Amino acid sequence: MAEEIERKFLVKDDSWRSNVRKSVPIQQGYLEVLHGTTVRARVKGEQAFLTVKGPSQGVSRLEFEYEIPVEDAAEMIADLCGTRRIKKTRHFVDVGGFEWVIDVFEDHNAPLVLAEVELESEDQAFEMPVWAGAEVSTDAAYFNVNLAKV
Repeated sequence: MAEEIERKFLVKDDSWRSNVRKSVPIQQGYLEVLHGTTVRARVKGEQAFLTVKGPSQGVSRLEFEYEIPVEDAAEMIADLCGTRRIKKTRHFVDVGGFEWVIDVFEDHNAPLVLAEVELESEDQAFEMPVWAGAEVSTDAAYFNVNLAKV
């Protein structure tokens, strides 16, 4: 069983940009959403994944992810996801021994910018970056599946 524990924050300024280690374009679409469980196809740079996520329990949830051919994921997103899609660029920044990801959203979600950090446990301490604003970890409005709705 795989468990994802992440904290999510609004980003209040662009000061993180000078510390970007790498950036990757992401396109994803939602194939199914049922009772808080989601099935997502994602093209992330030169790789693609099919991901199943369980309902959120605070800042934790079950997550199962499988690599699939990029062409298959692109076709799923184009033909099966309808308008339940997201485009964003994911930037990787290291802060205090943790890898943070900063998602800069495009299309109908622009100019939204969110930062996430994955943790080993819900109570694990971490350094809060100066550019991190309000926490939105449990605010369903900022879940990707809800951002994908047009």
